[in-house]
Amino acid sequence: MSFPPAFVMYAGALLLLLLPRRWRSAAAVVVPVVTLVHLWLLEEGSTMSFASLGYEFEPLAVDSLSKVFGAIFAIAAAAGGLYAWHIKDTGQQVAALVYGGSAVGIAFSGDLFSLLVFTELMAVFSAHLIWARRTEETRRAGTRYLLVHLAAGSFLMAGILMHVAETGSLAVAALDTSSAGAWVMLIGVAVNAAIPPLHAWLPDAYPKATVTGAVFLSAFTTKSSVYVLLRMFVGWHVLIYVGVAMALYGVVYAVLANDIRAILGYHIISQVGYMVAGAGIGTELAVNGATAHAFSHILYKGLLFMGAGAVLHTTGRSTLTDLGGFFARQRAVFWLYMIGAFSISGFPLFNGFISKSMVIEAAGEAHHETVMLLLLLASIGTFLHTGLKLPYWTWFGEDRDIRPRPTPRNMYAAMGVVAALCTLFGVAPGLLYRYLPFPVDYHPYNGAHLVETTQLLALTFVAFWILRAKLAGESKLALDTD
Repeated sequence: MSFPPAFVMYAGALLLLLLPRRWRSAAAVVVPVVTLVHLWLLEEGSTMSFASLGYEFEPLAVDSLSKVFGAIFAIAAAAGGLYAWHIKDTGQQVAALVYGGSAVGIAFSGDLFSLLVFTELMAVFSAHLIWARRTEETRRAGTRYLLVHLAAGSFLMAGILMHVAETGSLAVAALDTSSAGAWVMLIGVAVNAAIPPLHAWLPDAYPKATVTGAVFLSAFTTKSSVYVLLRMFVGWHVLIYVGVAMALYGVVYAVLANDIRAILGYHIISQVGYMVAGAGIGTELAVNGATAHAFSHILYKGLLFMGAGAVLHTTGRSTLTDLGGFFARQRAVFWLYMIGAFSISGFPLFNGFISKSMVIEAAGEAHHETVMLLLLLASIGTFLHTGLKLPYWTWFGEDRDIRPRPTPRNMYAAMGVVAALCTLFGVAPGLLYRYLPFPVDYHPYNGAHLVETTQLLALTFVAFWILRAKLAGESKLALDTD
């Protein structure tokens, strides 16, 4: 009998409480791997359903879109577990498994009630990864984070009730813009996707999470919301303009951020903007591009947060104004971070190159030329800040006589695995393309795309080198919408 893959993660979380302490770290890696195997063996079209109270509930519905998102969520959970191997905090380990399992559950939900339950579980258990740092600042940030996401869940639930009253159906399916309930649901999804101006919870909370907790946070909440947009709101043209605004907004605020994990947090907003725009464009190429970019983003953003986390873990510092001058003492972390930076910036041979360009190409094919140009502009900003500003002022710049502690081997192992995947999918995009929702007739390694990308990256590097002093971190607070 087929059953939701999320149940494997939940069972693993319960098992973790019973295992001897020395086995818990291994279990936190093995359970997501078992989940990945289980969900990949599910046949497309498989379902699990039951009737109750006059409605049909379907906590398992399998198709190509759910399998791609479910797979990358499981991979991220396994990589995060490896990165957190040295952590002996059972609460964090259990919370991470339930959090990741809930994201997997969302990907396979066939009814709106199941979708709501998994979304709320995700909100509650992810908040613990912020509180687990156990400071007054993180207590406040975690509480605010939880209240925001519970409010999002309230909008989602209200919209579901309105939708059921309108249609009598709980099925997760594409919604029409004429439905009032759909618009209310969209507000809840928009909060979880960090769509401005409903986004400020993200750059506030992620830098305050534990070193390992931020890696999990970067993977699940916003990307599970992207999945919902692709499943239920595809073709809603308002999302095109919202996505472009996100892509540019995140880049602009990354200029102002001083904390290295806040810079990465703002770039989550920017990168998710490409996916939101892809959902709004709604063509087969756009949906494939948004799906592929979500897959790629979870990998390279996880790697970037791992690198930033290694800096925080070994130096106790996380702001550009407090860092600098210790590249020679942390070469491996720097180069592993840079693989993530090359990936997010769209360098050829890395996974961002084979996914981000699909969304941009889809905008052009759909005759949204201005959208295409603005997304290209945002990609320049991504390389400028995540690929150049952050690593330069973190590891180079002024020598502050920082002596980092040794980086745990499991951190290196996790970064190495994720870096290898970023490179593998960049070199062999067919490994991902074959599993996308629609047949793929797109070839990223064509002459025009390679020349365009090389020119943009080269000019961005030159501009950074000339203006690098202007881009140094400043000990100031950038006021956002909150």
